[in-house]
Amino acid sequence: MRGYLGRTLVVDSAGPWLVWERAYPTYYFAAADVRVDLLPRAAVTTPDRPEVAGLVRVEWGAVDEWFEEDEPVYVHARDPYTRVDILGSSRHVVVELGGVRLAESRQPRILFETGLPPRFYLPLHDIRMDLLRPSTTTTMCPYKGTATYWDVVSDGVVHRDLVWCYRAPLPESQKVAGLACFYHERTTLVVDGAELSTEDK
Repeated sequence: MRGYLGRTLVVDSAGPWLVWERAYPTYYFAAADVRVDLLPRAAVTTPDRPEVAGLVRVEWGAVDEWFEEDEPVYVHARDPYTRVDILGSSRHVVVELGGVRLAESRQPRILFETGLPPRFYLPLHDIRMDLLRPSTTTTMCPYKGTATYWDVVSDGVVHRDLVWCYRAPLPESQKVAGLACFYHERTTLVVDGAELSTEDK
């Protein structure tokens, strides 16, 4: 595991620890693997917990770039217990908003990610692209990469960041490259004639 501040290597560890403090893990390192002198004082802490005695915690945002081997890591440490599975499907998927049909497809790819609801990614030619307007929003995921967004403009109302797309996803998520996904929490999603319930969302 390596971390860079600008072009300077400030964390270099062959044996980081993964410690669960929240819903996702945090890296802890041997003190000798961290250039404490180059990092802000508040960014490096030594928690008073016997299970991590002698280790230091580096705030994620204190480092400009994190790498596992030569692969960049975004947002937070990867959870080895999180899986991303993407399955091709022939289910009939319809997405509507206020009675307006936004998309209809019989070739979705369904993305299953540990702890999250299934997401239905659709080919762009199955979407009413005339109702979509590019957004300036981007988000990053440690398992999928960088997503770009569209707003939906329907009946004169702008629904911001309702659709996203991973144009160049990380290797484990290549099957959704160039496909688009709607927030089904904010739309009506019908799969094989049955609307997804609140529990399914």
